[in-house]
Amino acid sequence: MTSLNQTNTSEPKIGKTIVDDISHGGFFANIKHEFKELREYMLTVERKDQLQKMNRVKRWFFITWWLLKSMFFKLTPTRRILLLAALIFLVQNSQTAADNRSYIIGGLILIFIIMLELKDKLTAKEELEAGHAVQKALMPERSPKVPGWDLWLFTRSANEVGGDLLDFQKVTDDRYGFALGDVAGKGLKAALLSAKLQATLRALADDYPSLRELGIKFNKLFFRDRVPAIFASVVYAEIKPNDGLIRMFNAGHFQPIIVRSNSIEKMEKGGPALGIVPDAQYDEQKTILAIGDAIIFYSDGLSEARNQMGEDFGEKRLISLLPSLIQYSAEQIGERIISEVDRFVGKAKAHDDLTIAVAKRE
Repeated sequence: MTSLNQTNTSEPKIGKTIVDDISHGGFFANIKHEFKELREYMLTVERKDQLQKMNRVKRWFFITWWLLKSMFFKLTPTRRILLLAALIFLVQNSQTAADNRSYIIGGLILIFIIMLELKDKLTAKEELEAGHAVQKALMPERSPKVPGWDLWLFTRSANEVGGDLLDFQKVTDDRYGFALGDVAGKGLKAALLSAKLQATLRALADDYPSLRELGIKFNKLFFRDRVPAIFASVVYAEIKPNDGLIRMFNAGHFQPIIVRSNSIEKMEKGGPALGIVPDAQYDEQKTILAIGDAIIFYSDGLSEARNQMGEDFGEKRLISLLPSLIQYSAEQIGERIISEVDRFVGKAKAHDDLTIAVAKRE
C-alpha cells in the first residue's frame, strides 16, 4: 500500500508544462480553431444566418454579445449569480490601494467559476471514457474468421462515444451475421441506442431464419421502445461457410456496393429506417458473390466526410476507387478506402462516425 505521505513523482511541473505548451507551436491557429468550434456550438442556425448579412465590425460586436449571453444562460443559477458578483467587483472604480481588493475578489470568483466548470467537464469526460471502454469491449473482432470468406470490420467515432452500430455474430454453425447501422444524432444518447440495437439483434437472430421476418420484428421492438424523434438505419447480412450467397435486409441504410472483376453493382433499396412506422415491411435481398468478388457496407461518416472546403467525399469517389482495389484482401481494401477518406478530409474535424465492413469471397 502506498503511503499517503509519499510524494507523487508523476505530478506535472507548472514551469515545464508552460514551456512544453509554448514549444508545441500553432498557438494562434489553435485559438482560431477553438473560437470556430465555440461559435458553432453556442450560436443557433438563425443567428449564424443573421451574421452572414452583417459587415465585419457589426458581426464581431454581435458575435461577442451572443456568445456571452449564451454562456450566461448555460451556467447554473448559482454560477450565474457568482458571475454577476464577479463583474460587479471588477467594474468598480478603484481610487485607493485598498479598493484594489475588489479586483482581486472579482478575479478569484471568476477562477472559482472556471474551476467548477472544469470539474464538470472532467467528470463528463471520465464518464464518456468509461462509455468508450464499454463500446470497445462490445466491438467485434476486426477480421472475423468464416471459411471461404475474407472479412474486415472497422469503426471510428467522431467523439468519445459513437452512434454507429457494427457487429458480427455466429448465429448457428451455418449462419454468420454482421450488422452495420447508424442511429440518428450523436454522443451518449446515440451510443446507448446503438448498444440497445446490438443487443436486440443478437437476441432475435437465432429465432428468425427468415430475414424478412427478422427485419419486421426488429423494427416493431425498436418502434415500441423508441425515443421520440429518433430513428436508426440498419443493414443486416448473413453468410454461410464456403458459400457465396449473401442474404440481407436493409432498413433505410445506404445500399451496399458489390465489386466484381468487371463491374460495380449496388443492392436494391431497402425499407424505411427503424422507428419510423410500426408495421414497416422489409424484403429479404439476396446476391451471390463469385470467388474474388467483394461487397462494401458503409455509414454516412464515409460518404459525407467533409474537407476544409466543405466538400463531401461522396459515393461517386468511393465507387471510382473500388475497381482498382478488387485484387486486394478485405483488410487492404478497407484500409485503402479509409486512407483515401483521411487524405480527402485533411485537417478538417470529423463530424460523424465512420464505419465500414468489407466481405470478400475467397
